[in-house]
Amino acid sequence: MNKLVLEKLAKQVRHSILISTTHAGSGHPSSSLSAADLMTVLYFGGFLKYDLANPQYHNNDRVIFSKGHAAPLLYALYAAAGKVTTQELKTLRRFNSRLEGHPTSAFPYSEAATGSLGQGLSIGVGMALNAKIDRLSYKTYVLLGDSEMAEGSVWEAIQLAAYYKLDNLIGIIDVNRLGQRGQTMYGHNVSAFANRVSSFGWQVITVDGHSVAEIAKAYQRAAKAKNRPVMIIAKTIKGKGVRLIENKNGWHGKTLSVDELQQALLELGTVDFKLRGKISLPKRVNLRSKTIKPKLIIEEYHRPLATRKAYGHALVKLYPKFPQLVVLDAEVSNSTYAQTFKEAYPDRFFEMFIAEQNMVGVAVGLAARGKIPFISTFAAFFTRAFDQIRMAQYSGAGSHINFVGSHAGTSIGEDGSSQMGLEDISMFRSVLDSIVLYPCDHVSDEKLVEAAIKHPGICYVRTTRSDLANIYPSSEKFEVGGSKTVRHSSHDQLTVVAAGITLHEALAAYEELRRENITIRVVDVYSVKPIDVVTLKKCARETSAIIVVEDHFEQGGIGEAVRTALQDVKVIIHSLAVRKMPKSGRPEQLLSYEEIDRKAIIKKVKQIIGRQ
Repeated sequence: MNKLVLEKLAKQVRHSILISTTHAGSGHPSSSLSAADLMTVLYFGGFLKYDLANPQYHNNDRVIFSKGHAAPLLYALYAAAGKVTTQELKTLRRFNSRLEGHPTSAFPYSEAATGSLGQGLSIGVGMALNAKIDRLSYKTYVLLGDSEMAEGSVWEAIQLAAYYKLDNLIGIIDVNRLGQRGQTMYGHNVSAFANRVSSFGWQVITVDGHSVAEIAKAYQRAAKAKNRPVMIIAKTIKGKGVRLIENKNGWHGKTLSVDELQQALLELGTVDFKLRGKISLPKRVNLRSKTIKPKLIIEEYHRPLATRKAYGHALVKLYPKFPQLVVLDAEVSNSTYAQTFKEAYPDRFFEMFIAEQNMVGVAVGLAARGKIPFISTFAAFFTRAFDQIRMAQYSGAGSHINFVGSHAGTSIGEDGSSQMGLEDISMFRSVLDSIVLYPCDHVSDEKLVEAAIKHPGICYVRTTRSDLANIYPSSEKFEVGGSKTVRHSSHDQLTVVAAGITLHEALAAYEELRRENITIRVVDVYSVKPIDVVTLKKCARETSAIIVVEDHFEQGGIGEAVRTALQDVKVIIHSLAVRKMPKSGRPEQLLSYEEIDRKAIIKKVKQIIGRQ
């Protein structure tokens, strides 16, 4: 390490930060300046091992900017490395520039989309776990802001990293004292952070965040950690290097004017933009292949089985075919039946405990490194992690995550309203390019879990608590965007559209109505998103009305998906959905109470055709 060269590079980085943000007219220069020395030493002091020509190389060290508003610093570092030109720096925050306001997958050296604070360390945990799984030597570094240390998801990640003894994970807290509107919770009290983080079992190193020598020693110590993660806690000055804004409130997210910029650049001094920072190459290693011995699963398609149980069966069957699969669960694996996979392949199962936000972030990190994560909990509890879910969609490869929500709807019964997933379809439908799948039996569940693995984005699979009889033969095929017309004739009077538990109610209603010479068509929209528009339009043409039946709130649910699909078709669409405040009771009582059971379907059909 050459101290003089590093100081010159840090000065160049500061110049780039100021030039790019002033040219953009927006951004966060003060937050970027405070961490400039920390990251310059990491990148160019011989600590980071990274092949710039191959950003996806499997043994590259990973760097995550959890404080994503410091994106100008990220881009300035790669400018110093020769991968971003001065001209491109001036495109910061412009439409179609890969240098977006906060890091996204548009920038090839960005590990994950960040900027919604408190999420980067969880992603880092996922990447560090991946290195352990694949027996790779790379390390994961996460730059954190002191403000985001107030987020609970950070502490979820801190405790899990210690539990899994991730000595390949190094956090860096930039304690610059000032947040968006004033002083942070602990200001410059570095000891307050050190005491809290160390109490979770981390090795803690405190440094002057502007001393190149101290920072280098901290990285050297961190590299030698054994059986526990490391947190470097650096006291820094927000706006460091520019007296106008140093340690002053009111400069968060505010850029220098052109005149102020010129004064600041003179203050920093002359910079040699021909000087290039060198990043060390990683150790070249081959990924180890693994022979997977398939575990026997007795199918028993002849007996009723809950789709949550079928999910566990599916994972065990599919892992030998998809060896990149990993399974995470939030301490409910004996209810989601992820435990079936855990028992068969314990080295690919990771307990996330009751910390759903962190679980989603960890999955993003694993997905970004090539794994195919399935994460499961009660459908209701994914709602508390929606920010992590929506951020995942911006992370490129990190968005290939499969969410499995069990105990969906009022049909879970006695546990009551707090446990009922009634907003989950709406939530996952709202995510860009996501798919939502809702199996109704053992066969469809297994086939749709495999479809989720093959889909390159966010997928949600909704499973049911109750045992359900098989509707389909084991040879039946299912594809994303499809549906199944399970009952039909040339003289159907109207169409009932359902999925999951309500499909069974629709089929029971079909049998009773048939005995009264009333024929209805029954469609299983197992692919809620994308929905089968072609089949729905066919039903709209051939029958007089459509009834949608779902165990979900009306807002954002299957009924709205059907209405959107048929928005340009003249057809009356009726919706039977959860509209009353749910309560405890037997599943059949709740389905009846919410008027989404077979009796409610029969009643609605007769109302429409005038036979009541």
